[in-house]
Amino acid sequence: MSPVRLVVIDDHTLFRRGITALLARVPDFEVVGEAADGFEGIKAVAAGRPDVVLLDLHMPGLTGIEAMQAILRENPGTHVVMLTVSERRRT
Repeated sequence: MSPVRLVVIDDHTLFRRGITALLARVPDFEVVGEAADGFEGIKAVAAGRPDVVLLDLHMPGLTGIEAMQAILRENPGTHVVMLTVSERRRT
């Protein structure tokens, strides 16, 4: 069986590189691209033709929702998992 092809799109460099490194160690996954914003992410998806996109919700420029809409318009069979990190502390 072929590995699941992934693209990781997140503007937080440490998170993006960390998740990419972890996923690359799993034999059933193949990371075929990564990007730091929605515009680059759309290009990475077009080039890599992934099965799954891990996509940050809050990014500068193009939001995760806008990027997801563009990705799915061109790649309707691609699955998208939305992620977000909040630096706000609850009190």
